[in-house]
Amino acid sequence: MPFRNYSGSGMSSEQVITNGEQMEQLATYIVAKVVRNKAAEITPDTPLVSSGLIDSFALIDIFLELQRIAGCKIPASKVQAKDMDTIRLMFAVAEKYGKPPKQ
Repeated sequence: MPFRNYSGSGMSSEQVITNGEQMEQLATYIVAKVVRNKAAEITPDTPLVSSGLIDSFALIDIFLELQRIAGCKIPASKVQAKDMDTIRLMFAVAEKYGKPPKQ
């Protein structure tokens, strides 16, 4: 299911990005900005926290990037660490709890 990207990109209508493209964007961000091993291969189902690939401190940055890519605001109170272990789980949370950002 695609997400609506509500970001203020100057577009007059909502931009629809497929779920797979968004997951790939987040995986690219995680490899470039978060993990130490830049050769790491991250798929939508790669365990991130439980495998030790990322630590809990990195989840804040990833959570913010998830919201940016998905184009929504996600109430932090609705998210638990287990919901952030894979990219697929992260987007499930965005789909379930995400709301368009206030403008």
